Amino acid sequence: MIVLSRRSQTEATPLSMTVDRSDPATALIRVGGDLAYTTAGPLRAEVDRVIADAPATLVLDFSDLIFIDSTGLGVIVHAWREGQQCGTALRLCAVPRFLETILDMTGVTGLLDRPLGEGPTAPTKGTAGTA
Repeated sequence: MIVLSRRSQTEATPLSMTVDRSDPATALIRVGGDLAYTTAGPLRAEVDRVIADAPATLVLDFSDLIFIDSTGLGVIVHAWREGQQCGTALRLCAVPRFLETILDMTGVTGLLDRPLGEGPTAPTKGTAGTA
């Protein structure tokens, strides 16, 4: 019989975030560390604060990102959706290869490539939706 010892779960690397609002038209949020369930709240809150000011562009810089999970991915989609509603374009920069792969596999890349104002639309009356 083989017995494997249980290692204690390591905690997430803290999320680091800096915000640059020196250009009123473009807000920049630099994100580092782990963007995960346990760390995503502050970034989501900052995205909401920035978008409330309706800059023309919100840039998320992921140059120091180490890890992302589905909650972190949800923050990116949330930023895109909220930006669509208030006229703020979302741009990602310094996207690490692992994040690029996740964005492609989940279809988020296509979502982010949509021009501003081309968010999801509800079916028009009398048009059958697809499941």
